[in-house]
Amino acid sequence: MPVDMAALAADLAAESAVTRALIVGLDEPGWHTPTPAAGWDIADQIGHLAFFDEVAVQSAVRPGEFRAELAAAQAAGGIDPAIIATRYRDRTGAQLLAWFEDARAALLGTFANLDPAARLPWFGPAMSAASSLTARLMETWAHTQDIADALAVTREPTRRLRHVAHIGVGARAFSYAVRGQTPPETPVRVELAAPDGALWTWGPAGAGDRVTGTALDFCLLVTQRRHRDDLALTIDGLAAQEWMAIAQAFAGPPGPGRAPAKKAKADE
Repeated sequence: MPVDMAALAADLAAESAVTRALIVGLDEPGWHTPTPAAGWDIADQIGHLAFFDEVAVQSAVRPGEFRAELAAAQAAGGIDPAIIATRYRDRTGAQLLAWFEDARAALLGTFANLDPAARLPWFGPAMSAASSLTARLMETWAHTQDIADALAVTREPTRRLRHVAHIGVGARAFSYAVRGQTPPETPVRVELAAPDGALWTWGPAGAGDRVTGTALDFCLLVTQRRHRDDLALTIDGLAAQEWMAIAQAFAGPPGPGRAPAKKAKADE
């Protein structure tokens, strides 16, 4: 089924509104509330999103420039999101909010009219325009989860989780590649209960290796926002267990993941 880029952009706009609602009323100290991502406060999370929104637009409209800057960065030691975050710590919360709103508007305006199959360069493998926009939605949802956790806010799961889950399933091979490993050929069936009660599925129905549970728990795992011991996922089969131990929906080096909540409380 062809991807409707306007509909995908509308979903990202809706996800962006959730992010904005959490941060728009923060005072300056509030912007510097620590998040579960070690060393990152809320300001860092928003700066990260705004920066990579601008880079995503660059990859779409100035791909040659993107490739040249990426090559230069890799020659200098690679892309470190933590270092990128430190570049913008002199900005106030109001400045970061305005940057995020402007960068997100430019992203949505650019991608809504792209050919969904157009290939765009990125930090990992090149992606279609549709996958690139889906990745921005996944990143927005994941970083907003950090902000919500920092503010002790529980977000209501929506059907937009399907985008996050889909890119998480699609990134199975990447999760191995980024660790220098070869993924097994064993297929894995993923069956997730959607927020509205529907069943979302990926993989062959007869596969012996399976991951089942709620879409929310699966998305929290593949974005590495929760440890799998803190989630009610059923993971059957060696290939499924191996994948879920390293699952990574985002580009870049292997993420450190999160410690189990029980262990974190015991260490306090």
